[in-house]
Amino acid sequence: MTLQQLKYVIEIANRGSMNEAAKRLFISQPSLSNAMKDLEEELGITIFERTNKGITLSKEGAEFLGYARQVVEQAELLESRYLNAKPAPQHFSVSTQHYAFAVNAFVNLVNEYGQEEYELALRETKTHEIIEDVKTMRSEIGILYLNEFNSKVINKLLQSANLEFNPLFTAKPHIFISVYNPLAKLPAVTIDQLRPYPYLSFEQGEYNSFHFAEEILSTLSHPKSIRVTDRATLFNLLIGLNGYTISTGVLSADLNGNEIIPVPLECDESIRVGWIHHKNVSLSKLASAYVEELKRAIAEP
Repeated sequence: MTLQQLKYVIEIANRGSMNEAAKRLFISQPSLSNAMKDLEEELGITIFERTNKGITLSKEGAEFLGYARQVVEQAELLESRYLNAKPAPQHFSVSTQHYAFAVNAFVNLVNEYGQEEYELALRETKTHEIIEDVKTMRSEIGILYLNEFNSKVINKLLQSANLEFNPLFTAKPHIFISVYNPLAKLPAVTIDQLRPYPYLSFEQGEYNSFHFAEEILSTLSHPKSIRVTDRATLFNLLIGLNGYTISTGVLSADLNGNEIIPVPLECDESIRVGWIHHKNVSLSKLASAYVEELKRAIAEP
């Protein structure tokens, strides 16, 4: 096993494609495939699973990738210190539900730790895809919520994928509405008061089960309902249609302006928001820093 082979594994995982990784590494695809085959035979494990849909990390491969990243990171620190080598471009990816604080933390991470070169990814995506991204190490960290209704299904998926949920905060449900909405002046609202207004929620694709909804109380029926795929569209509809969505109440005026506000929703539910990662795999330097930025972002008034 060589340091170069570890770098190959990292690049293939980052690209999700043997062909694309070979291009970035300036070697032929057969050479890269043979190097991976030799490494897998030497270790006695399957690192990458090949299917007609592409290449993905196996469960053993995901764990191996975590250790490989640590070794390569330490080697690069040695080269930088003693050989005056140029720091390698940084890599980090996070997949998240549509939370402004996750974006705030990402911005702070880049401002604080970004070098001259980096290749980062922030994916605001569907709940099931967040779990799949972290399972396959497409993303090192995922951000989602649990509550009494969805926890049994989500925890089962996390357990089968060898993932761990780490709580960030627990919140009471709020609605996000425009400051121009007639409900904006109320200290709190009820479900009945919301019925005349369009309900906005995030599309979950083929996994559009109630258990994967980003919004709690997902089993309730709504006379007016609109599904969207991105946060900007949802916020535009909150303003343009006097719609509402249900979330944590944590909102960033820096990123989203002052036209959207949270209003408490009267109900007995609670939301546990947290981050997920692979068990027994140490976080990279950037991943650890991002978790700290998450904690700072949610602590800001």
